Amino acid sequence: MDEDMLADQRRLVELIEDEGWDVTDLEISAYDSPWADEDDPEATVTITARKPYESEGDDEDEDNPYRLK
Repeated sequence: MDEDMLADQRRLVELIEDEGWDVTDLEISAYDSPWADEDDPEATVTITARKPYESEGDDEDEDNPYRLK
C-alpha cells in the first residue's frame, strides 16, 4: 500500500475528529482501476464515525418504545 494513501487516510480521520466525531471503523482499499488505462493505483476509504448530540426539549419521548436507553 502506498504511503501517500495512508497519509491521506490519516488526514481524513484528523479532519473528522477535529469536527467532534469519534471514528469507530476504518477501511482502505487500494486497487488498479479497471476503467482507467493508467497504471496509477486508486484507493477507496470507508470511515464510520459517531457523534452524540444533546437532546432538545423536555424528554417527552421517555415512553417511546423505539428509543434506546
